Formats: sequence, structure tokens, C-alpha cells
Amino acid sequence: MKVTDHIKNAKGDTLFSFEIVPPVKGKNIQELYDNIDPLMEFKPPFIDVTTSREEYVYIEKDGLFDRRITRMRPGTVGICAAIKHKFNVDTIPHVLCGGFTKEETEYLLVDCHYLGIDNLMALRGDPMKGEKYFKATKGGNNYAFDLVKQIAAMNEGHFLHEDVEMKNRPDFCIGVAGYPEKHIEAPSMEADLKRLKEKVDAGADYVVTQMFFDNQRYFKFVEAAREVGITVPIIPGIKPVAVKRHLQMLPQVFWLDMPQHLISAIEKAKDNKEVRQIGVEFAVQQSKELLDYGVPVLHYYSMGKSDNIKAIASELF
Repeated sequence: MKVTDHIKNAKGDTLFSFEIVPPVKGKNIQELYDNIDPLMEFKPPFIDVTTSREEYVYIEKDGLFDRRITRMRPGTVGICAAIKHKFNVDTIPHVLCGGFTKEETEYLLVDCHYLGIDNLMALRGDPMKGEKYFKATKGGNNYAFDLVKQIAAMNEGHFLHEDVEMKNRPDFCIGVAGYPEKHIEAPSMEADLKRLKEKVDAGADYVVTQMFFDNQRYFKFVEAAREVGITVPIIPGIKPVAVKRHLQMLPQVFWLDMPQHLISAIEKAKDNKEVRQIGVEFAVQQSKELLDYGVPVLHYYSMGKSDNIKAIASELF
């Protein structure tokens, strides 16, 4: 079922969802199942599965180091299919521009259609590790806007090199990212909203925001999006702080501000166990305010262990 249909069927009630990261190459999927299982009691209608682009590794051979390209977390579509089958829940693979040609993207979309996957999250993706700026893959999509157009075209039966008459045409529901504190590369909030409007006009059906810690940023973002004509659901993304290094890492990587009272509480914490509890308590209060605002979904970035997400959801759902 489409994300937009799940929201419609909820009739105003706020839904619970979360995002997981595929295991690294060679790891067993059971650990992933073990982290998903405790969250199923909160009846998530869908689960997002991230995709990692390629990266360089250095392999020693005869005393020299040879640089190779590899993917450390492959298998996103397969993992989506496995989770969908095991838990009877819709899964949403993240589809990237970076690291994929348009042909490879088309093959991925065909696989998703075969597997009954109805939703996709279309993202440009980050620069390769070690590179400052994003560079499009040769033969790939340059921006999420282009990726949305490719997916929307397939929904109409338009493939890259031919039009195909299909009785069972795909009808993917397309999600895109939004940035309450603007994308790091955007010159202004207005310019960022313009890019978001272009993605929606190209066929995006809903928006999931980057993490934020000040709800006022989300409220203003939604208001500004509506003012420029973006009418699709805007789902807030929430990341519970879990370790002290998040104070430096999250603002640096995601270009966001954190409230001073949260910073002070984390700085005073004696260990990461205490930080994790602070993160849970903050996320509960943040989520309650978002519930009062009437958000369609509370979407949590679990990124690994699920105990803190369970503790939060237990207070809300």
C-alpha cells in the first residue's frame, strides 16, 4: 500500500514509522530482524531501508595498496523484500542518484515492481567518502528531481529506451527529502523550498524531513512549504541523541542546531547510558508537541539498535 494511502486511512491519527540501515556485507540479517521485532507492537505501516553508495577501499598486494570501489551495505531491495515477507509490512527502499547509472536505477525499479514494493524514497545522496562535493555518476541522474522524473515516467510506462504497454503498470508512491534548516548546499531557505517544489511538481507524493531538534523549525518549514504551493504530506524525521559525540557529529554532518538545554544536559551526563536516556526523554517531549500539531507520521531514525525507539514509542502509541 502507498504511504499516502496509509495516511489517508489513518483518518487524522498519527502513524509510527522508522528507518533502518542494512547490515554490512557478510553480517547476518537476523540482527536486523531482532531490532525490528520489538517495534512491531506499535504497528508501523511502513519501514524505510537506507541505501549506501559506493566507497573506496585500499587492498594490499605485494607491498602496494590498490584502490578499489566497493559497497559496504549492499542488498537494500532484497532486505526490503525479506522484511516485507517476514513482518507483513510495507517497506521503502531508498533510491540514490549517486553511485548508480540511469540503467541501473531502471533495473532496481523493475525489481521493486516485481516484488510488490509500492513506495520509494528518491534521494540525490551524499558525496563519496573523502570527496567534498557531490559528483553525479557518469550516465546517472544529477539530482533527486531527475530521479523523481525517471520514476514517474516508469509509472506511465516510459522506460529509458522504449515505451512499454503494460497491463500491470507500476504505480510507485514517491517520497523525497525536505530540510527544515535548509540543505547544506542551498544558498537560502527560499532556494531550497523552490527545489522541493520542483520535486513535488515532478511527481513526488510526500516529504520526509531531515532530523531536527527544534520543532519551531519544522512548523515554519511546513508553513513556508504550503505558502509556495506544496500540498503533499510532510512527515517529520526524529533522531534521538544516543552518544556524546552526537553533539559534534550531528550539527557538522546534517547542518542543524541543537537547543542549549539539550546540549547542557548531554555535556553534564556521566556516560553514554545517561546520554541515551536524555535522548529518549527529549524525543518523547518533542514527539508529543508534534502529535499536538497533528503530524501525519512520526518517523524515527533508528540507525541500529531499537531499544531507545521502543522506549519513545511506548510513551506515545
